[in-house]
Amino acid sequence: MEECLICNAPLEYLERDITMECEICHKHENSKTRCINGHYVCNECHTTGMDAIINLCKKETSKNPIEIIEKMMSMSFCHMHGPEHHVMVGAALLTAYRNAGGDINLDEALTEIMNRGKTVPGGSCGFWGACGAGISTGMFVSIISKSTPLSNEPFAMSHKMTSKSLAEIGKIGGPRCCKRDSYISILSAVEFVKENFGIEMETHNITCTRSQQNNQCIGIRCPFFDKVG
Repeated sequence: MEECLICNAPLEYLERDITMECEICHKHENSKTRCINGHYVCNECHTTGMDAIINLCKKETSKNPIEIIEKMMSMSFCHMHGPEHHVMVGAALLTAYRNAGGDINLDEALTEIMNRGKTVPGGSCGFWGACGAGISTGMFVSIISKSTPLSNEPFAMSHKMTSKSLAEIGKIGGPRCCKRDSYISILSAVEFVKENFGIEMETHNITCTRSQQNNQCIGIRCPFFDKVG
């Protein structure tokens, strides 16, 4: 079961930020998250190797963002939980959107989702009331619609996208599962883009293969839980 990247011990979440030292790069920063043995790994070190997403997406021909993100989830940089999902969701959607006929510069879009997604910290689901996977769908729509803080309709659309994803995540409840919330967010985005942009990405039925890696798996409450296996 994957928890602490240093010792595999369970994580604990504190009531307030304290200054911690990353066990890998030794940077000091404030955080509410550490393992029960006191280990802390910063977001940057947690996502080392995530640049591989861009190379994968540039070569990808699939119109199915679930298929694309599954490939990312199988790469060495991706853990069971973590802020890498805040980039992966948007990157998979941008790639599938382009492959399904969406008019975007994928290279520029991937760079943008990488820069934006990295700013959403781990634990935002519990501490902000806004899961980073859901926020990533809003970033995706913001990018394809060229939204800015001064936009009219694109501004509205990106907010509607984020709220749709977060509402679907909220229906299931916690505790966190970055895989479950990524799937939910992507399926919400596929439906939203079809209705509002006329671009039809593809999906397929999802059966989770990683529940044994998740200490907090909610079992049959999860819409993707393997009820047969």
